[in-house]
Amino acid sequence: MEISYWIFVFSILLVFWVSGSSSIDNFHQPFPIVEPDPGHTKLRLSREGLEAISRITTPISAVAVIGPYRSGKSFLLNQLLSLSCDEGFGVGHMRDTKTKGIWVWGTPLEVDIDGVRTSVFYLDTEGFESVGKSNVYDDRIFALATVMSSVLIYNLPETHLKSSYRIAVYALGCGLEIREADISRLSFAVELAEEFYGRVKGQDIAFEPAKLLWLIQRDFLQGKSVKEMVDEALRHVPNSDGDKNIDQVNQIRDSLAVMGDNSTAFSLPQPHLMRTKLCDLKDDDLDPMYVKKRGQLKELVASIIRPKIVQGKYLNGKEFVSFLEQILDALNKGEIPSTGSLVEVFNKGILERCLKLYSERMGKLRLPMPEQSLQDAHERSREEAMKAFEEQHFGRHHAKKSADQLDEEMKEVLTTLRGHSPFLFIFINDNLSIHTFTFFLTWDKNIDQVNQIRDSLAVMGDNSTAFSLPQVFKNVIMTNEYQSTRLCEALYTQCEDRMDQLQVLRLPTMAKFDAGLQQCNQSFEQECVGPSKANYEQRIMKMLGKSRSLFIKEYNQRLFNWLVAFSLVMVVIGRFIIKFILVEMAAWILFIFLETYTRMFWSAESLYYNPVWHFIVSAWETIVYSPILDLDRWAIPIACMAALGILYCRCYGRRKHGSQWLLPLYNHQKVFLSTDGAVARAFGCAASGGVARDHDGNWIVGFSRFLGYCSPFEAEVWGILDEILILLNKGYRKISLLTDNLEIVQVLSDLNLEDFGITVLRRVRRIMRAEGQWKINHISRNRNLVADRLAKLSLSWKSSLQVFNEAPEEVIELLHGEKGYDCFI
Repeated sequence: MEISYWIFVFSILLVFWVSGSSSIDNFHQPFPIVEPDPGHTKLRLSREGLEAISRITTPISAVAVIGPYRSGKSFLLNQLLSLSCDEGFGVGHMRDTKTKGIWVWGTPLEVDIDGVRTSVFYLDTEGFESVGKSNVYDDRIFALATVMSSVLIYNLPETHLKSSYRIAVYALGCGLEIREADISRLSFAVELAEEFYGRVKGQDIAFEPAKLLWLIQRDFLQGKSVKEMVDEALRHVPNSDGDKNIDQVNQIRDSLAVMGDNSTAFSLPQPHLMRTKLCDLKDDDLDPMYVKKRGQLKELVASIIRPKIVQGKYLNGKEFVSFLEQILDALNKGEIPSTGSLVEVFNKGILERCLKLYSERMGKLRLPMPEQSLQDAHERSREEAMKAFEEQHFGRHHAKKSADQLDEEMKEVLTTLRGHSPFLFIFINDNLSIHTFTFFLTWDKNIDQVNQIRDSLAVMGDNSTAFSLPQVFKNVIMTNEYQSTRLCEALYTQCEDRMDQLQVLRLPTMAKFDAGLQQCNQSFEQECVGPSKANYEQRIMKMLGKSRSLFIKEYNQRLFNWLVAFSLVMVVIGRFIIKFILVEMAAWILFIFLETYTRMFWSAESLYYNPVWHFIVSAWETIVYSPILDLDRWAIPIACMAALGILYCRCYGRRKHGSQWLLPLYNHQKVFLSTDGAVARAFGCAASGGVARDHDGNWIVGFSRFLGYCSPFEAEVWGILDEILILLNKGYRKISLLTDNLEIVQVLSDLNLEDFGITVLRRVRRIMRAEGQWKINHISRNRNLVADRLAKLSLSWKSSLQVFNEAPEEVIELLHGEKGYDCFI
């Protein structure tokens, strides 16, 4: 039982799916495209008919027939399509109307119009004043048929339903009666003609209304042609009594003349006296004159058919359906359809494009900018947008009203903007599309104004098209103010930060501070633009003045402290680093002057008025800051480079060039250093000794040192190191090493040999590598007796390093014996 239930449900769903997904197989039939709503006051689209139109890819043209109900419109269309009543549009003979809304024949006629392959659709409309309808509904049918068709056939039968509101208009002297409702509809057609055909001749027509064909179904025209009848109908009727109805008809006559070649007329006799049996009759049974005139009518319709053009473009099926949806939406909005509502629909897209053009032009501006420049740019962009609107807009009267309204709104916006609060800003993104808004308030607390704008924006939502040209310009103005404030505030903050940096210069200099202040002032003057510039100019001048006063107040005290520290540093450098006595003396003089003067006068402020201080300040400013060199910026890199240079000269420079010092405290005399080592074999203790002599063999300095436990090789190396350090400390740089140990000579002669892991040997080689030009020579043992004696004395004394500026008594005789050796040359 349960399985049967699910099979039944599946079958029902399958039927619905098949019926919903089916498409039209046979287009050789009429389809509704517009149907009345249940109240029979408004219209709605029928997707079945729209599908028949949407499939067409070639340009489309539409022929619509309008007129009173039971006037033979459907039969006329079947005759134009050469269709029988059974296969064509439905023909009714009862009082109720057969056609509801607007119907289309599904198979268009394919014709060639000026080389353009065109699909021609024939439209059947619901008759006017049928039972159960309102006049507003008839007006919407008529308006929609007028706008969507390329040829509009106004079917005027011989007999009309009599009405209490009847106006007699005698054309050709015959009793052709046009009722008040007809006049209203003709007024609509005339208004359309004035709007869309009142343009300057030679310009492109954005929208081309239908050709109006007055089809007069009357047997006798009293010997006059249809054209003569229409001309006579358009002539003024005398109105001596001042009848308002006659004035209205005369006004329509004048307006119809505007259409010119856009309207024509044609007379068609009755096909047969038995009008209720027309569908059963064949052409042979019809009046021959009717058959002849019917053929002429077909030719006339074919000659005036043109593809539907909107904005200079042919409409295909899908575009025609979209066009129809826009028109129907406009006609259903108001209680009564009007030309203004149609013009508004057609101009909506044009206005949006013009607004976009204006927004693009304004969006290319580099905000912020001066107010006058922004106003000029606005005027140029506005003129360009208005020119584009004038070239493309639909209609004449209503479009002119829209343009005039834009101008009025623009004037109101300009008046409002001149008095708006300068502290309220609305930010929009760069391409001027309205998506999100951010509010900025400084010290203006106008909360009511903010809330009012927020409420307005909430109503608009995210729809950017809701903004008119004045609204876009207003947003540009406010954006310009915001951008100007943001830019000027950023420049002000940069200058403020720059002033703070200059207040704490490592090397205080008035010249650099004034240069930075001038640079801030110039950059602000050049880069800050827009309406906020005047306000920020006052703020920045006030800030710069305060910063300069503060800097001057602290400048002298900071400079005094710097000079005191500088003088002490130069004392140390002159004595211990470069050992230049003149540098040291100048530094001492500066330090003594600064300290004694302030002690004598009890304050440093009195120093600032002294001419010597002014001279010191001038020299300081010249040295510390100039257009070429900024010591505050480059002091550390220059000091590092100088230190590296000194280090290089001390460690590597003498390798190739020797000592190049020209300072007076250095001794450039060449000395000869003799060293030796001694070892007590009984105890394993070692000692070293050495002597430095000039080229005559005279004593310069000697030493002895007890080393403790070490090898004889190490003892002799220790002796060389000790004597080298003593000589270097005394300022000697030209040293010749003498030793009676061949192994040491070999090791120190080639500084690239292995150091055997002996630290003291590594130190000696490092010093010799730094000095560069030192040499070591081998001498015989009997020529190195003084150094040997000093080493042995140290074994007996067991004392640490002893330096002998004069020769000890124990070595005087040996010293005299070694004088004159060629090793001192």
